Amino acid sequence: MDDPEIQDGRDAIIRVTSCAICGSDLHLYGGFVPGMKSGDIMGHETMGEVVAVGKDNTKLKVGDRVVVPFTISCGECDYCKRGLYSVCERSNPNGAEQAKQTGYPTAGLFGYTHMYGGIPGGQAEYLRIPYADVGPIKVPNGLTDDQVLFLSDIFPTGWMAAENANIEPGHTVLVFGCGPVGQFAIRSAFMMGAERVIAIDQVPERLQLARDAGAETIDFSEGDLQERIKTMTHGVGPDSVIEAVGLESHGSGGLMEKVQETVAGKMERPYALNEAIVACRPGGTISLPGVFVGVIPTMMGAFVGKGLTLKTGQTHVQRYLEPLMRRIEEGEIDPSFLITHKIKLEDGPDAYKMFQEKTDGCIKVVINP
Repeated sequence: MDDPEIQDGRDAIIRVTSCAICGSDLHLYGGFVPGMKSGDIMGHETMGEVVAVGKDNTKLKVGDRVVVPFTISCGECDYCKRGLYSVCERSNPNGAEQAKQTGYPTAGLFGYTHMYGGIPGGQAEYLRIPYADVGPIKVPNGLTDDQVLFLSDIFPTGWMAAENANIEPGHTVLVFGCGPVGQFAIRSAFMMGAERVIAIDQVPERLQLARDAGAETIDFSEGDLQERIKTMTHGVGPDSVIEAVGLESHGSGGLMEKVQETVAGKMERPYALNEAIVACRPGGTISLPGVFVGVIPTMMGAFVGKGLTLKTGQTHVQRYLEPLMRRIEEGEIDPSFLITHKIKLEDGPDAYKMFQEKTDGCIKVVINP
C-alpha cells in the first residue's frame, strides 16, 4: 500500500508504534459484516508518533505520541457537542449510503467496512487521521504504549458498558463474555461500586483473568446456565447484565445453533443476548457493547414483560479519554494486563487465525510494526 498523505487541513499522519487486533475485527475476518473490499486496511486500535500535521491543525505537532480513538468525530456537529461522538453526523464519507439502512448516518470508523466510510485502518506502518484536532489524545511522559494503547477502544468500551449498566453500590453485575471488552467491563464495574461481578465464558484462561480481577465465574458449557445464575444470586438475579459477546456468540450446541452455523452460513447468533435477557432480574438493565449488524431473533416478550432497560451503541471514545488516562497515570489500573501476544505486522494473518480459534492462550494480540 502507498503511505498516506495529508488530505485536509485538520488531518495528521502518525507512524504506528502499536496497534491491536480487536474482537470486532474477527467479525470482518469471519465474513459476518458486509462492505469490505479487496485491499482494505483493517484495524482500529492504534497509537503512534505524529509525523505530519495539516495546516489547520493547531492541536498536534510532529513528534507527539498519541492514542487514536476508533471513532472519527468532527467535534462540531450537534451530536459531538453533546458528547455523542460515535454518532457524529459528518465524519462518515459514505453516510448517505449508510442512512439507507440505518435511517441516519453515524460516525466513520477506522478500518471497518465501507458502510463506516471505507477509511484505512491502523494495522499498518502509517495512519492518516481525519479530524485529528478532535480525536487523538497525547500520551504523558512515563507511560508505555502497552499501558495506553487500549484507550483507543476496548478500555473506554468496557467502561461505557459498565456506565450503561446503571450500577449502584451493592449491585450484582453479570458479564457475558470474558474477552478483552468483558475484562475491562469487569474491572470498570468494580470501580463503579459493584459489590459482585459474575463473569461467564468457557475459555479457561479468560475465566482465570476474570477471577484475577475479583469476579466469580461460570463456565457456560457446564450444567444449566440459568439455574446456576439463580443459585449464585440467591434466586434474585443480577441487577445488571453486560452482554460483551455480540453476533458470534455460542449457545449450548442445540439444534438451532447447529443449523445456523452449518446450513445457514454466516448468520448472526444472538444466544448471549437472549440468555442475558432471561438472566436479568425484573426492572434491571441490559448493557450491550457487543456488536450486531442486521436483524436477529430476540426474546422481546421476556424483555418487555420484565420491564428491562437496554442501553447500547458504539463507544463515545473521546468522552472517556482524559478521565481514563488519569486513572492509568494514578496507577488505579494498568491495561497492559490483557496482552498475551506481541507480533510484527507480517505475522498478522497467523495471529488473526490464532485469535479467532482461541489457541495458545490468546486473549489479546498487539502488533508493533
